[in-house]
Amino acid sequence: MKKFAFAVVIGFALFLAPVFTASAAADITGKWTGSFVITGPDGETKDESAVMDFKQTGTELTGTAGPNADKQYTILKGKVDGNKVTFEVQAEVPLIKFEMTLVDGHLKGEAVVNIEGQTRKATLDLQRATK
Repeated sequence: MKKFAFAVVIGFALFLAPVFTASAAADITGKWTGSFVITGPDGETKDESAVMDFKQTGTELTGTAGPNADKQYTILKGKVDGNKVTFEVQAEVPLIKFEMTLVDGHLKGEAVVNIEGQTRKATLDLQRATK
């Protein structure tokens, strides 16, 4: 009877292991660099660079983000949930909201900012530069 109970517990644990592993937060600590393509209200696009330096503790995300290494803003409300990353940055005036997903070693997603009643969006594609 004890062997059967032990086998059931082990079997159950092995069955659930992939579920817990799949939902575990990705570790994105480190410096990430890449492209930041801004789309204005008129549909015109502008290419910029992006540099982000993340520190992840569990699901909490802190660090900085900006257009280059010299111009960085503090990350606010940073969260990592599985492969999804969300945070805000209070740039000089506007609040920028980021939503990205870790896909094949890239952080890809979108940043949204509202300036004087106009919503502007940017797409991001970042790669880890250092851990």
